[in-house]
Amino acid sequence: MIEPGTLEGWAPSAASGDELQHVVDLAFDYRGDVTVELSDGAERTGYVFNRDAEGTEPFLEMFETVGGPPERIRYADVRTIRFTGKDTAAGKSYAAWLERKTRAEADSAAADA
Repeated sequence: MIEPGTLEGWAPSAASGDELQHVVDLAFDYRGDVTVELSDGAERTGYVFNRDAEGTEPFLEMFETVGGPPERIRYADVRTIRFTGKDTAAGKSYAAWLERKTRAEADSAAADA
C-alpha cells in the first residue's frame, strides 16, 4: 500500500528541462531508492545524495544498490526517474505524533489519579 503524501511508486513520463530538474530535486529529497532511466535505455537504481543543477554540466550523484563508488550522472543523460524504493520515512511523522499524544494522555490520567 502506498502512503498518502509520498512519491513511492510514482513513475513520471520522460522529462526534460525544468521538469527534469524538478524530478531530480524530488529524487534528492526522497528517503528511498529511485531508478534513473538513462537516454540509452540503461537503468541505475540507488539513493540520490547530491545534485547540481546550476553547474556548466548539471549532474546528480547516487549510491547504487549494487554497491561500489558513487556514480555521477549528467542531467543530459537522464530520461526520467522512477520512485521505486520504499519511502523509509512515509507515515513516520504521524506515528511519532500519535505516540506522543498517547503518552501525554497516559501521563495526564496518571497525574489525575
